[in-house]
Amino acid sequence: MRQFYSNYSEHLKETLRLAYPVSIAHLGHVMLGVVDSMMVGHVGADHLAAASLVNGLAFLFLVFGLGLSLVITPLVAIARGQKNLIACGQILQNGLWFNTLFTMVLSGVIYFAAPLLTMLNQPPEVAKLAVPYAQIIGVSFIPFVIFQSQKQFLEGLGLTKPAMFVMLLANLVNVLGNWLLIFGHWGLPALHLTGAGISTLITRVAQALALLFFIALDRRFKSFEISLSFKKLSMARIKEIVRLGIPTGFQHFFEVGAFSFSAVMIGWLGSKQLAAHQIALSMASMSFMIALGITAAGTIRVGHFLGRNDPHNLKRAGLTTVILSVAVMSAFGLIFILLRYKLPTLFVKDEEVIRIAASLLVIAALFQISDGTQAAGIAILRGLTDVKIPMILSFIAYWIFGLPVGYVLGFVFKLHVNGIWLGLLSGLSFAGIVFLFRFYYYLKKLPISGKPAGA
Repeated sequence: MRQFYSNYSEHLKETLRLAYPVSIAHLGHVMLGVVDSMMVGHVGADHLAAASLVNGLAFLFLVFGLGLSLVITPLVAIARGQKNLIACGQILQNGLWFNTLFTMVLSGVIYFAAPLLTMLNQPPEVAKLAVPYAQIIGVSFIPFVIFQSQKQFLEGLGLTKPAMFVMLLANLVNVLGNWLLIFGHWGLPALHLTGAGISTLITRVAQALALLFFIALDRRFKSFEISLSFKKLSMARIKEIVRLGIPTGFQHFFEVGAFSFSAVMIGWLGSKQLAAHQIALSMASMSFMIALGITAAGTIRVGHFLGRNDPHNLKRAGLTTVILSVAVMSAFGLIFILLRYKLPTLFVKDEEVIRIAASLLVIAALFQISDGTQAAGIAILRGLTDVKIPMILSFIAYWIFGLPVGYVLGFVFKLHVNGIWLGLLSGLSFAGIVFLFRFYYYLKKLPISGKPAGA
């Protein structure tokens, strides 16, 4: 143990230094949704079920924009390892433009496709509430991706605190907006679920503007020669972002899509089951955001060591990421088991919803280790710019394995919502195992060069 700490102490310290602001920022992002769920849940179970349906499906459209923004971090980290600050600035300006335009198209699709929610065989009252909320959330994706692109740029440079502070302030803005618009205060109408959507839109615009001003005014970025002029875009940089970002987007699509489609299947069982699913998923997402902070630090450090041609420290940085991620997620799993009947009461008072959510939290506790492992594995591979094979592995894990198992357990063996969640558990476990095997395989063929090892 002493030898392990001696070998990995510096990696542990540096990973934690980078991770805790990212974890807080991720947790703040999830808290926006959790607070929305808690406040909307007090309006009624149908409103909460509609929020769950929309947030699951609409996010499917966003994952491609997120994939394009996520690759900014390893590309910037690699350029930083090579001490090429101009390249860092070019990655930001090209990524920001392309991601924003791409997301504008997706937002338009969501806005005009929202009425199709009434055709998903959901309870009529849930579908009716979901349509206007989906349209507002779709528009809010544009400022969200602008914020996210800047956040990934800063993280690639090892500057993880600015986004953390912005996210903390964003939560205050969102709580105030919800209080005013959901329940109707200070002379404003009570807009219920629609009010929560408007509050989210306002909050995301504020986030995007905050980081824009930070990067524009901070003198450290003058040497990066960042320009938002459309004329200075580089097709080579855009192609690089797209080459890595599209597979990353698909990988996220397959993972998030599995959870989103599971929400549709759970909706077939009724609004109470869907509300319980939203509660348990909100709690599981909070723990996952902590792990994502650790894994984001892993992406940064792996990319940095790749740029420095240092495979020895690259391996140790990757292993440190896995160990920390699994340890933290295991601790949250224990909390879920011990407080499984208390946590759902923060959202609703309906006893049946609480009972169902408590059983789901037990399953969520079981897949914390699997979730922590797969999150660490995919983050390390992203730092290596290895994205195509992980994309295929994600499809197999969630759509060939996880979802079919969930359907069989849920509807054939009549385990209902618990069976669907057990299917998700099996998919996460499969993904965690194959991603780690891929990391070890990749280390054996890692070229000693200052360039990305390829996609």
